[in-house]
Amino acid sequence: MQTDMSESENSRQWFVLRDLKRANAKLPAYKQLAEAGFDVFTPLTTRIRVNGGKRMKEDVPVIRDLLFAHATRSELDPVVARTDTLQYRFVRGGKYCDPMTVPAVDMHRFITAVGSSEKVRYYQPAEITPDMLGAEIRLVCDGPLDGYTGRLLKVRGSSRRQLLVQLPGLLLAAVEVSPTFIQLM
Repeated sequence: MQTDMSESENSRQWFVLRDLKRANAKLPAYKQLAEAGFDVFTPLTTRIRVNGGKRMKEDVPVIRDLLFAHATRSELDPVVARTDTLQYRFVRGGKYCDPMTVPAVDMHRFITAVGSSEKVRYYQPAEITPDMLGAEIRLVCDGPLDGYTGRLLKVRGSSRRQLLVQLPGLLLAAVEVSPTFIQLM
């Protein structure tokens, strides 16, 4: 994660933010920022909700208070200042008020991987044990995941192959990949 303050002031980066609104809020921060014109990403999952006796599918954040915004610090500061329920996540053990950022390459890789698979499972780094890590692989295909490298996720009883893609220190996603595209490293 990058922490250089002068760089974050002038260049567009992926800032890690917290949304302190209730889970049932009508306008969560990721929708609010998207309407304001920011490029926003939050990992979503589909859940079934009962509304008036009808079952409806809806996309909800996997981690309710986690979102990423692609902007400069000077663009994002006024929005964070006027929204009481929106905060930067700060680097633990870093300088005072040093916001967390994710390198654009890592974020692009993560968004592409998550968007390419229908079945995505998210993990926090503490949830992954060394026993769950499989072989190191490279994907060889014509799709958006061509050239991706990583480790397979070993899940007992599962015949599916899942590649772990991570945002260092924040989140991991297991995306389903076809065994025909896997090349062992």
